[in-house]
Amino acid sequence: MKKVFAIAAFFVAVSAFAQPAPRVIDIPTRAGVTQRFLLIAPENPRAVAILLAGGSGWLKLAPDGRIGGLGGNFLVRSRGLFVEQGLAVAVLDAPSDRQTALALHWFRTTEEHVADLKAVIAWLRDELKLPVWLIGTSRGTESAAFVATQLPRVAGGPDGIVLSSSVLRDRRGRPVTAMDMEKVAAPVLVVHHRQDGCRACSFDDVPALMKKLSATARKDLLAFDGGVSRGNPCGGRAYHGYNGIEREVVTKISEWMTVHR
Repeated sequence: MKKVFAIAAFFVAVSAFAQPAPRVIDIPTRAGVTQRFLLIAPENPRAVAILLAGGSGWLKLAPDGRIGGLGGNFLVRSRGLFVEQGLAVAVLDAPSDRQTALALHWFRTTEEHVADLKAVIAWLRDELKLPVWLIGTSRGTESAAFVATQLPRVAGGPDGIVLSSSVLRDRRGRPVTAMDMEKVAAPVLVVHHRQDGCRACSFDDVPALMKKLSATARKDLLAFDGGVSRGNPCGGRAYHGYNGIEREVVTKISEWMTVHR
């Protein structure tokens, strides 16, 4: 049985006008497992975006909507900007059986992760009657890309995917370029900062990813410059996380999605 928790106010001030009240949703996925996400839906949304954070993917999302982890991640901190653009967003936490420090590490390319996301996609389609996209950033691109290779739209997969600051080379995991991206027929938008300093996400490796996207008739690359880079080059406040240019990046992603739905 799903549990829905109403939240009285949107506690992150991301715009000058009132934001819709978020809801925390728990849905059953695999046997004995539930998947929690934060849902924010504006009036008359144009599409739904499931936001997949990088790193461990563990948001420590509380029933009242408080986020205890990864709050500085590009997608997590920019969720209100997507809502401003007319998108409903579902900010995904780790599932109930992965609520540990490791969380989604080594889990993003498993059948279990695919099953969890398939259930979330189905719930959102049934609830909102809209196209459902996956947007992943950094390690979150591993989740979005892998699900798209395993689940076409007719089998319950996403209507399209956005890959932001993709993991393109990595000896510790499975980079997006090592996946069967040539199987993905849904629209694919690749988003990258030209000065991304994360060694696993060099802009020089983006052409290899674009070349693999041979099955989709709708693919594009949005490359960005500028902003401010602070701290860990693979962190959310570096160029890797579009620090200082979040609104521009979110606006262009949202426009591309709604044109290509």
